[in-house]
Amino acid sequence: MSLYEQVADLRLTVESVEYERRERETSKFTRATTVVSLSGEGETGRGEDVTYVADLHPIPDRFDLAGEYTVDSFSEALADRDLFPEADADTEVDDHFRHYRQWAFESAALDLALRQADTHLGARLDREYDPVRFVASPPLGDPASADPIRRWRDRNPELEFKLDADDDWTADLVSDLSDLAGAGVRVVDFKAHYEDAEVAGSADPDLYQRVVEAFPDAILEDPAWTDETEPSLDSARDRVSWDYPITEVESVRDLPFEPDWLNIKPSRFGSVESLFDTIDHCADRGIRMYGGGQFELDVGRRHLHLLASLFYPDSPNDVAPSAYNDPDPPADLPTSPLDVANVRGFR
Repeated sequence: MSLYEQVADLRLTVESVEYERRERETSKFTRATTVVSLSGEGETGRGEDVTYVADLHPIPDRFDLAGEYTVDSFSEALADRDLFPEADADTEVDDHFRHYRQWAFESAALDLALRQADTHLGARLDREYDPVRFVASPPLGDPASADPIRRWRDRNPELEFKLDADDDWTADLVSDLSDLAGAGVRVVDFKAHYEDAEVAGSADPDLYQRVVEAFPDAILEDPAWTDETEPSLDSARDRVSWDYPITEVESVRDLPFEPDWLNIKPSRFGSVESLFDTIDHCADRGIRMYGGGQFELDVGRRHLHLLASLFYPDSPNDVAPSAYNDPDPPADLPTSPLDVANVRGFR
């Protein structure tokens, strides 16, 4: 039985829907999200919409979702709705945003269904929760330098990292990062598939070659795989991973080659079915997975921890607790691996 088949027929009763905006400052922008709460029969299930346009938060109170469902029929009901009724003609709502909002509702519905059944996801899937290994992904500043890594290493010499590479990564910077962190750099993200100029990374084959050589054990995420870059990456093909293009099983099949690694970001998939089918596909094909986040500010982060605990606990999961993203992180930060305990529902 597939993962989705094990939860699809869970029943849920929705009596009311509430929305709460969350907001915090990051090093680059003001992050806004919306917590979706579905309530019924004395229980509440929660999800988080991680849409990146602040003006689209909170979600307008225009969804009458009261009724009796299964997890599967709730997903079908969402498919018939405009999930962005508040968007005006000047606001671009791309498919990623639609997936993010759909995931907020579907993850809340899964949480509610499990709670109303007085169970939790691990029990439903007959899987154990293991401690979650995680990496931190600190910004390196503008211009980029190794100083943030030095400060983190002074605090915790065992901390591991995911770093975002761009065209500002000089040969000297790569050397400094390698000397400081070495094998502690578990993922280097080139972000070559992003269209937003504020986020887009590098397609420079020379940078790729430097990174491949400086970090011989690091996963190489979202490179541009082209005739120009392939010679720099081919020797490290077994370390190449993708994140941004991965939204369903078919998107995995459409990659330039079958990867050894994939970054799993639940909100990119939109539906519980698409997420679980992709996890099944990776498990069947021997594709190793690791979790990724979207600057979640609330329950969405706990969903990431739970999924990593069940499916890829020992991977370099980019799901550090939210306090790691604070401008001034507290002294008592949780350390890796992160215990996942007291689970009920989907959180």
